[in-house]
Amino acid sequence: MVELDAVTRQFPNGVTALDAVTVAFAPATFTAVMGPSGSGKSTLLQCAAGLDRPTSGRVTIAGQDLTGLSERRLTLLRRDRIGFVFQAFNLLPALTARQNVGLPLRLAGRRPDRGALDRALAAVGLADRAGHRPHELSGGQQQRVAIARALVTSPAVLFADEPTGALDTATGRDVLRLLRTLVDEHGQTIVMVTHDPVAAAHADRVLFLTDGRCSGSLDAPTAAAVAARMTGLGVAS
Repeated sequence: MVELDAVTRQFPNGVTALDAVTVAFAPATFTAVMGPSGSGKSTLLQCAAGLDRPTSGRVTIAGQDLTGLSERRLTLLRRDRIGFVFQAFNLLPALTARQNVGLPLRLAGRRPDRGALDRALAAVGLADRAGHRPHELSGGQQQRVAIARALVTSPAVLFADEPTGALDTATGRDVLRLLRTLVDEHGQTIVMVTHDPVAAAHADRVLFLTDGRCSGSLDAPTAAAVAARMTGLGVAS
């Protein structure tokens, strides 16, 4: 679903955030990306999602080569084919949950179908909260609304950057179980950047980065195995 081929990202200050990274993310899989601070995790996500352009190399999403796309075409691709979930929920406080979910469609000039919005909320367990505004929802419920908003356009891939970072442990695990369900029952492809071995253990595979390069992966991860690998990369548990 997503392929990076020899992707390098160098910044004007001389820092090489990604160094010839080649990796593929298969459809209907959940991949966690981990590594020490400054290893290139966020840069990998940004390049893979079309938010940043590599210095060299190629990124392909659902068969579409991003190389050479104009900013307009890249914006349309992100809008129609890519979902984003971040640590911050980024919900508009004056809008209900249903209206927040429908916002990407309105911004695209499309009239949201109420049934489709309600189905998106039902998929994240919030069918009975459609009329509630963000201040009437818990942090976990707000993140679920943000996930529903990301899913409403039926994206080819969902990119998540520390999606549980602002949540308490129990709520965070509820959100991670939801992401797991989206993969197992709905065939969603998810790529998640995280620093948490427990969060990574919900994925099918963990990809490790060090100094902008792939430094291995771990299939069917457990929290203990991920923590041990991270310790081996020089990161304190």
